[in-house]
Amino acid sequence: MALRSSVLSRVRLCQRSFSAKASSSDTGRVMFDSEPEEDVPTSGISRPLSEILKELNKKVPDSLIKFRHDPNGFSIKYIPWHIVNRIMNLHAPEWSGEVRSITYSSDGKSVSVVYRVTIYGTDAEIYRESIGTASVDDPGYGDPVQKAEGMAFRRACARFGLGLHLYHEDMS
Repeated sequence: MALRSSVLSRVRLCQRSFSAKASSSDTGRVMFDSEPEEDVPTSGISRPLSEILKELNKKVPDSLIKFRHDPNGFSIKYIPWHIVNRIMNLHAPEWSGEVRSITYSSDGKSVSVVYRVTIYGTDAEIYRESIGTASVDDPGYGDPVQKAEGMAFRRACARFGLGLHLYHEDMS
């Protein structure tokens, strides 16, 4: 239960961070991030793509970022797939995602998943695809297809700008 409330509080922080500017509802009422969460409308419905993409390109709060350590000793920052999913639901609620292919390597040691994310705006729809690959011998949580799908999903969302700053922080 504590884990669930911790995740919910992080998502609320993310919602507040991403909705820092004033927004108006169908009633014309202006709402700010300091108002209770239940009063904040879903911000992506019936909006042009440019507005949705602008929101997705905002920096993700550090409290939502996790670290993974690879075998070579490098520390990799990432946003867990379930947080990416919630951010997409908040700012692009009409998004959709689909697994386009699952391919095992010829030696059977890895699996790759191609994932497509589509965002629907009032003026158009666009999609981005990406690939994720996982080792079948990785002892971590989840099966290799789940891991590859999560990686591909996060990368496809990054192609819209979500969490893209994580890929460029070390390039200074």
